Amino acid sequence: MNNKLAINGGPKTINKTFPWPIFDESDVQAVAEIAASGAWGNPDCDGLVLEVEQKFAKFCGSKYALSCVNGSVALRLALIACGVKPGDEVIVPPYTFIATASIVLEANCVPVFVDILPETYNMDPKELEKAITPKTKAIIPVHFAGQACNMDALMEIAKKHDLRIIEDTAHAHGGEYKGKKLGSIGDAGCFSFQSSKNLTSGEGGMIVTDDEALYDMMNSLRNVGRVKGGQWYEHHNLGCNYRITQLQAALLATQLDRLEEQTQRRNENGLYLNSLLEKIHGIQPLSRGLGETLHTYHIYIFKYDKAEFNNLSKREFAEMLAAEGVPSFMGYPEPLYKQPLFQEKNFLCYAIPEEVDYTNVHCPETEKACYEDAVWIMQNTMLGTKEDMDLIAAAILKIQDAVSK
Repeated sequence: MNNKLAINGGPKTINKTFPWPIFDESDVQAVAEIAASGAWGNPDCDGLVLEVEQKFAKFCGSKYALSCVNGSVALRLALIACGVKPGDEVIVPPYTFIATASIVLEANCVPVFVDILPETYNMDPKELEKAITPKTKAIIPVHFAGQACNMDALMEIAKKHDLRIIEDTAHAHGGEYKGKKLGSIGDAGCFSFQSSKNLTSGEGGMIVTDDEALYDMMNSLRNVGRVKGGQWYEHHNLGCNYRITQLQAALLATQLDRLEEQTQRRNENGLYLNSLLEKIHGIQPLSRGLGETLHTYHIYIFKYDKAEFNNLSKREFAEMLAAEGVPSFMGYPEPLYKQPLFQEKNFLCYAIPEEVDYTNVHCPETEKACYEDAVWIMQNTMLGTKEDMDLIAAAILKIQDAVSK
């Protein structure tokens, strides 16, 4: 057996790719039918778009679902519809995609960062409660990588302080917390259908809620301020055209039929890969058994300890692992508050108080995840076989053996 690392010219451990998106003739036919019909847009938010919204609401166990152009806009619509005012504070985690925090700025509100739990990389409820002030109006927890947040604790805190919870569910299509679909627990749940997501139509977003008044306002905001029963050129709210097209709806309809089976497969492979990696010194999978009943593994994350790899840096390790054929990388290079947007206050908003300052924000668990610990494997890999999971473990052991020598 040739144990020379692939990055140094040796053979790869994994010699296959993991395709994404997964599609067949049914997807092509669905789009072709819309193309042939000539009804590509959907200005009335009706027809196939409405059917897909109703299908998604039923899948999530929610009363309502509302489609829009992407997951970022989904968060923004939900936040504004919740009634936040300029200068209000919204609590977010710093280990997430920029949109979770930037949409808060777009609403002329102030993002307040609270640290993550080291075992799940989700929002720490204790740190959350410490950060609440009289200006706090909403919380946006992220079900990061597809692992459910501690929703019991978060909902209790929200109720105690009369706060809105908007679940960022961009990683967690089909995931569950104590048997309840993620996104359906808070006031609203926001999904992304961007091309890398577990459910995709190339781009697109969705919001689910049980609150009729919230749904009606979000519906108005995504449709240039129109309201139910109003006229075409009658605009009641400061909305915009955030509607998706029939073409995207066609793809969502076919892709949604696959989601449940794919989620189960990702979850099973994740549990199996955990059982393999927890045996390797210096490798620690993130925790399970904390309320999640179905993990979507949009990202499979494990913690890396360089001390067990002859002090090989995380960057070097991630590059070696990718060279072995594992679709992996080192994740976020720094917390959101370290981004130039926040350090330089390039907000372009009129209502952010001058005293707001992110230069001294420090979330130690997030910084440790960014700089030292977290290594990511992407969701399409988790649709592989059990043998593929064995090879991921073998690739890590191969690297460990090579650098130790």
